[in-house]
Amino acid sequence: MCGIVGIVSLEKKALLTDNLVAMLDSIAHRGPDDAGYLFFHTGLHHATKVSFFQAFSDERFRHLSPLLPTIQSQAGQKEMQSHDWDIFLGHRRLSVIDITSAGHQPMSDLSKNIWLSYNGEIYNFKEIREELRKAGYKFYSQSDSEVIVYAYIHWGIECVKKFNGMFAFALYDNFQKKFFLVRDRYGIKPLYYCRDSYGNLIFASENKAIITYNERLRKLDHQALLEYFTFQNIFTNKTLFQDIKILESGHYLEVDLASKSITKRQYWDFCFRDSLRVKNERECQEELKRLFVRAVKRQMVSDVPLGGYLSGGIDSSSICGVASSVVRDLNTFTVGFDLTSAEGIELGFDERGVSEFLSHLFKTEHYEMILKSGDMERCLRNFSYHLEEPRAGQSYPNYYVAKLASKFVKVVLSGCGGDELFGGYPWRYYSAMDSCNFDEYVDKYYLFWQRLVPNRQLKELFAPIAKEIDGVWTRDIFENILKGNRLEVKTREDCINNSFYFESKTFLHGLLVVEDKLSMAHSLETRVPFLDNDLVDFAQGIPVNLKLNLSQDITFDENNIAQKHKIYRDNNGKIIFRKMLEEFIPKEIANAKKQGFSSPDSSWFKGESIEFVKSIILNKDSKIYRYFDYNTCISLVKEHLEGKKNRRLFIWSLLNFNEWCNLNLGGE
Repeated sequence: MCGIVGIVSLEKKALLTDNLVAMLDSIAHRGPDDAGYLFFHTGLHHATKVSFFQAFSDERFRHLSPLLPTIQSQAGQKEMQSHDWDIFLGHRRLSVIDITSAGHQPMSDLSKNIWLSYNGEIYNFKEIREELRKAGYKFYSQSDSEVIVYAYIHWGIECVKKFNGMFAFALYDNFQKKFFLVRDRYGIKPLYYCRDSYGNLIFASENKAIITYNERLRKLDHQALLEYFTFQNIFTNKTLFQDIKILESGHYLEVDLASKSITKRQYWDFCFRDSLRVKNERECQEELKRLFVRAVKRQMVSDVPLGGYLSGGIDSSSICGVASSVVRDLNTFTVGFDLTSAEGIELGFDERGVSEFLSHLFKTEHYEMILKSGDMERCLRNFSYHLEEPRAGQSYPNYYVAKLASKFVKVVLSGCGGDELFGGYPWRYYSAMDSCNFDEYVDKYYLFWQRLVPNRQLKELFAPIAKEIDGVWTRDIFENILKGNRLEVKTREDCINNSFYFESKTFLHGLLVVEDKLSMAHSLETRVPFLDNDLVDFAQGIPVNLKLNLSQDITFDENNIAQKHKIYRDNNGKIIFRKMLEEFIPKEIANAKKQGFSSPDSSWFKGESIEFVKSIILNKDSKIYRYFDYNTCISLVKEHLEGKKNRRLFIWSLLNFNEWCNLNLGGE
């Protein structure tokens, strides 16, 4: 798990050399163990490498700037300041597999013609390495990075289809004069890019590195803001920065340096169909168990301490149940909440009791922390800085649990992905499962996904920037995602498989971005065993009736407080997965009602945190009111404070976006 940065100069313009290593410094939290960078000219046969390896402690290694004169003198000051360089490639390393200097990056083949800067883990790298050895390749490290280099040499860019893992990498092929940016199947590891006004292709694991290189890129994308406040997520490849995009999951960019062309290609996509052919439910359950256990064990490869999140839910519990059979005294972590002022459904949000029971059952070394109402306010600036842009959910508890885990381990297992694969959100699917055709399905499901602001009030909310978002139809954005599944709507099963596809492409992707950013803020690698290739391929084909109770007929509004109390916490989803789990955890836990990892902010926003909320939302000088209508915001927030609607996600999004503005827009 690492961080990558780089620039490809397509117009042969001079690179701003003073800013290049600063890009790398800006994401030092992603890789405090090692760093390296190189410059080279694409007209040369060999790249000229400038790099270093130092075994400093985290505290001493936090800032690289004092070391730069030494590094520059090694390469030659004149050479460093040359304007002939076409490519800059940088890497920050969090050492997890082969923690020796042999894993240093950027990494090349022996000929120095194939160069790689890579972030992630390839869990089947040993199998691929053995296949390559039989083909005659020799390896000089135990790292998965070296496997990527020689896999590319052997199979070309199609090698990405063989990788079972999480990754985002940049690769330069000096033979073909091609440059690639690649992201994993599911989007576990982020990768951002932009074309600046000088014709440079700039890329990095985080937006802040790109902004560090060119401060002029601090411009808000108003259309992306509309997208976020419609869905509480960004479904396209936009970011809140106007010129910066995120490379879509399962895609790569191919840059031909000779023709200066950039081509984006998709190499994988989700495909939910009732395609599994098994003799009976028991056979399906046994195969699911085999693949799940193998996925967890496969992702436990590590040369550093590894632990797991243990929230008390069935996803994290199942993973820790398997992991604890492999690692003695597995470290596990959970966050609980002070419920003194909570009310209604939020009285059940603290799952520490279940976590403690499971820790005893699995014999783990368990650590907990309790969040209070003021903890959201305390972490908001750091949280927003590291998350970089608002994404799905009210996720600051994830920031704290990652901070806790990072004190004890370097790698942690997460249950992210289980809900999307096995039908963990039944109340969502019910809203559109009786549609007669695709258009009706889109209409119903789109209206359900108005998570922050009712569709009828979007226009008045965005009145201050009406011209900037004119012509943007969020329903079209929504429909375009679903068209990728190419599944007609004829039955309830078709509707639900479309929903599985949609949520895996959008909601899951948002969760993965959050998971990556907030864990790497604390130099912690998060792994997601549910997103093992073999397990995903199998789960996509499991018939819907083995995942969900299709007898339900419910119209559901997530913001309706009374209805949410009744419906949200059910156990109608993930049926076959729950049955499989009974072999690992007690039946009453395997069949427990759904409980998301949420803080009781609906109560806190009306009580202990109300003054903080008012200080921002009632303040007409807050930066959010450059883009939002003040009276509309107040009207929506008032509904929450009066207990009429649960607007906690809207309130959270206003607070988070206001902090984003403070951090990124300055006097704009």
